[in-house]
Amino acid sequence: MAAPPKSKSKSLNQGLGSAKAAKKDEFYTQYVDIQKEVEAYLEFNPKTFRGKVVYCNCDDPFESNFFKYFAANFNKLGLKKLISTSYDGSSIAGKGTLFEEYTAGNGKRARPKAVAVTLDHVKDENGDGAVDIEDVKLFLKRNKAARVALKGNDQYAGGDFRSPECIALLKEADIVLTNPPFSIYRDYVSQLVEHGKKFLIIGNTNSITYKEIFPLIKDNKLWLGCTNFNVGMFFEVPDDWEKYHHIDKATGKKIARVSTACWFTNLDHGRRHQPLKCMTMAENLKFSKNLKGKKAYEKYENYDAIEVGTYKDIPSDYDGVMGVPITFLDKYDPEQFEIIANGDDRDEMEALGVPPLGPEYVGNVGRRKVGVASTKKAAFKRIFIRHRSRSTKRTKK
Repeated sequence: MAAPPKSKSKSLNQGLGSAKAAKKDEFYTQYVDIQKEVEAYLEFNPKTFRGKVVYCNCDDPFESNFFKYFAANFNKLGLKKLISTSYDGSSIAGKGTLFEEYTAGNGKRARPKAVAVTLDHVKDENGDGAVDIEDVKLFLKRNKAARVALKGNDQYAGGDFRSPECIALLKEADIVLTNPPFSIYRDYVSQLVEHGKKFLIIGNTNSITYKEIFPLIKDNKLWLGCTNFNVGMFFEVPDDWEKYHHIDKATGKKIARVSTACWFTNLDHGRRHQPLKCMTMAENLKFSKNLKGKKAYEKYENYDAIEVGTYKDIPSDYDGVMGVPITFLDKYDPEQFEIIANGDDRDEMEALGVPPLGPEYVGNVGRRKVGVASTKKAAFKRIFIRHRSRSTKRTKK
């Protein structure tokens, strides 16, 4: 599907940014995007999910496409168990709920209570010879034990991933998959790391340079997913949203595009073991449109490193430090490159001995759009990398 005009796309992203600030995180991931991403891991390792407990801890089981995908493919993936939790107060959660006990007694309170649903098997419940999501619905209707109300505590509402009930479920899980709230993304990722969980989650590309996130990328504890993160993603949004991209003809739901959404994971996949093909410095200076007319790569005024405006211009024969945009991470092979530092992190740069520069270096964005003056270069708005030693044997991490 074609992207919206630039003006409309900008308006949409501003609206979603405002939603983040207001902590309105009701974005439901499309089934096709989940299927595409998950199946890429199966191509690399068909046993990725076999025998595993999968936990979708920010998902209404009756609305979430994460739950629908893993429930429908429970046997194909060889899951041991699937757990999904909604949260109390969600404006979307429960609109498709099957069970009156989660709305009964609410009075004027239209939103359902939080619920956890657990599946430990999926079979042909309706006798039609096939095993699909309709069998899951029927099973849940028949088995009250498969669903549990979540009450939360004085600090967190029922179903909040930080509540004691949800943390207990997290401890049981092997792999967490969900679209967590962008507004508290730092807390969410920190919790997964604290409990040592494997995960495949959606996040914002802007979070790459967060102090809580970038060190994980640098230390190979977190990386980008399989889907190209430069294309953005489409999400279902509540009916009362005024800014959206289009209405899905099949479901009638409003769909909004988030150009900065991408997958983050610590599950291994094939793309991160594909070396980037690079030309030599001389070849890039001769053929690259970005370097046209230059006799050499520019160097930073305050750091012994060269400026590389796109991953396409990374030279194969330069052993020093290079400043690259965050889009490089979509091509990052940890066996080929080493990440040195985040140019946005003043503490990291000072630890490398990089002095700050005055506004004459960083005040004029200019045509280069890298946050530095077009006539002088400073180490700013860049990830710093270098080639791993050519004598180092390539081994999978």
